[in-house]
Amino acid sequence: MKIEEKIQAAVQEALKNLYGADIDEKQVQIQQTRSEFEGQLTVVVFPFLRASKKGPEQTGQELGQYLKDNLSDVVADFNVVKGFLNLVISSRSWIALLEDIDADDRFGLKEETADSPLVMIEYSSPNTNKPLHLGHVRNNLLGSSLARIVAANGNKVVKTNIVNDRGIHICKSMLAWLKYGNGETPESSGKKGDHLIGDYYVAFDQHYRQEVKELVAQGMDEEQAKQEAPLIKEAHEMLVKWEQNDPEVRALWKQMNEWVYAGFDETYKMMGVSFDKIYYESETYLEGKEKVMEGLEKGLFYRREDGSVWADLTAEGLDEKLLLRSDGTSVYMTQDIGTAKLRFQDYPIDKMIYVVGNEQNYHFQVLSILLDKLGFKWGKDLVHFSYGMVELPSGKMKSREGTVVDADDLIAKMIEDAYQVSKEMGKNEDIPEEEAREIARKVGLGALKYFILKVDARKNMLFNPAESIDFNGNTGPFIQYTYARIQSVLRKAASMSSPISLTNTIDLSDKEVELIQKMSDFGAVVEQAGKDYSPSGIANYCYELTKVFNQFYHDYSILNEPDEQKKAVRLMLAKNVAKIINEGMGLLGIEMPERM
Repeated sequence: MKIEEKIQAAVQEALKNLYGADIDEKQVQIQQTRSEFEGQLTVVVFPFLRASKKGPEQTGQELGQYLKDNLSDVVADFNVVKGFLNLVISSRSWIALLEDIDADDRFGLKEETADSPLVMIEYSSPNTNKPLHLGHVRNNLLGSSLARIVAANGNKVVKTNIVNDRGIHICKSMLAWLKYGNGETPESSGKKGDHLIGDYYVAFDQHYRQEVKELVAQGMDEEQAKQEAPLIKEAHEMLVKWEQNDPEVRALWKQMNEWVYAGFDETYKMMGVSFDKIYYESETYLEGKEKVMEGLEKGLFYRREDGSVWADLTAEGLDEKLLLRSDGTSVYMTQDIGTAKLRFQDYPIDKMIYVVGNEQNYHFQVLSILLDKLGFKWGKDLVHFSYGMVELPSGKMKSREGTVVDADDLIAKMIEDAYQVSKEMGKNEDIPEEEAREIARKVGLGALKYFILKVDARKNMLFNPAESIDFNGNTGPFIQYTYARIQSVLRKAASMSSPISLTNTIDLSDKEVELIQKMSDFGAVVEQAGKDYSPSGIANYCYELTKVFNQFYHDYSILNEPDEQKKAVRLMLAKNVAKIINEGMGLLGIEMPERM
């Protein structure tokens, strides 16, 4: 039983014996004692005044004395400040708690059971006409971390991706490759497939702008020139052929998509991101059209004179939403409905979470209502995990057309920066080159992931690569370095002497108690992060725990402590801080180096 649970039960017993009052356990509020007062846990006395018919000071004194007399193995002393009963918890209780933490290899994490809810999480959602960029990095890291956190709360999790592999943007890359590519392939060019196709998307735009410019120079209105430019007309013709299953267009589309997927897979692997199921819009949009027509027949939607199909959401305080254009082609909403249908067929989903930027807030508000109308049981309760934009202080680290920060370039630069910073600090000395490079990979990626995930996802953020790689402050490398330092201490301890068992008679310092108390919070932090869909809660807890450990490590020796019992406690503290940091950072997708 946790210390708080013992105190809660004892307070209920005390109120019954002292005042004849039966109270609910929810009325017993226990919180951590404020740093300026003596004690570690505080009981709020005010809810008990009606039962005691006495003032808060006297009630607190009587309650404190009862706990000290009847729960002496837990409560060593107490003091009352106004309506707050501050309890000094005995060292033996803290050591027992430390041993419980030590005995649980997965401390703070819940196990999945047969009847655990199934949560599906969608993230990434790339287009197949360009490589992943900085915005995708934030999306993938948030989605991947959220999946781990939801699983750590005992849920079954299915990670999905919906790939936007159809539409005019795809045809632009295909057409540019046909016109200007000379048969270039990833193999012949040495480029990743997604970069190769992205280059042709840019090439289309360059040639298209030139055509528009020439038509305007000939006296055509700019808007008309954008419609009449030969390239855009050809792209639309190609899209029609794709819709009609033209074998040549489909074969080229398939080949170019395969190049892109191979490139995406490399980036996903480098980021440590994976999916259980990938859906493709080329397969889901027809399902969506079918579902919309079904809704039309049931009277859920209506058709306008031009043949387009709409949903009237004015009764829900929204507007009217287009679902099928007059020519019968689908919109994004239709595709999302089709994807939902397929997912519901594939999995018994209890909850659906979409990780998509905040510019799509309204889209998901509408989607939730439409899915509910169409009979999807999780439609009304779908979660749009909405996040803000991410930018760089310099605007661009490396860009294509001056707008996009490439994910691969960013990751490579972070790893190289980590290597150079370690080298300048002398941390690479006496480490083989191969191992130094592997450490740099973990540190560079850890810096990137932590810096992005420590920020509240709902906020826009500025990603500063130089600041993220710092070995001090609230950064990934600072936490990784502390972990590596602990591993070094544990390796030295293992070679010095055999471990000894603890006794409950040792007195702990305030710093040691603070560390145990902080570690014991981990389960509650994971649970709260699951409720709030908040990787930042985990990140900031890991930083706080690391800070508390470093303060303890600064003030107290571990390996040079002459008292064997104290040394044993401190080694157990260090070992379990490392274990919890490793678990916590693991929920963020961050690997921990054994040495740095």
